[in-house]
Amino acid sequence: MGAHGHPQSKQVINRMARIVGHTEAIKRMCEEGKECSEILIQIAAVRAALNNVGKLILEDHINHCIYEAVENENKEVLDKLNDAIAKFIR
Repeated sequence: MGAHGHPQSKQVINRMARIVGHTEAIKRMCEEGKECSEILIQIAAVRAALNNVGKLILEDHINHCIYEAVENENKEVLDKLNDAIAKFIR
């Protein structure tokens, strides 16, 4: 991401660091034998956080890389975006 100079790179990196910390906390919850319902709630929170960071990356990608690709008629970049979106929304 950083190589392209996306404006939200710092925010994405910070969010990913929080997600990593959150997943480590969930691992500890499992090791400590916490209630399954508590663990599932935390897993749902991480899933939502990952979706949100994915949306930020997609927004930056569309606003910068795709905009530029359309201007330059670069169909390959658009094909890659379609593939990435299909995988992201599975």
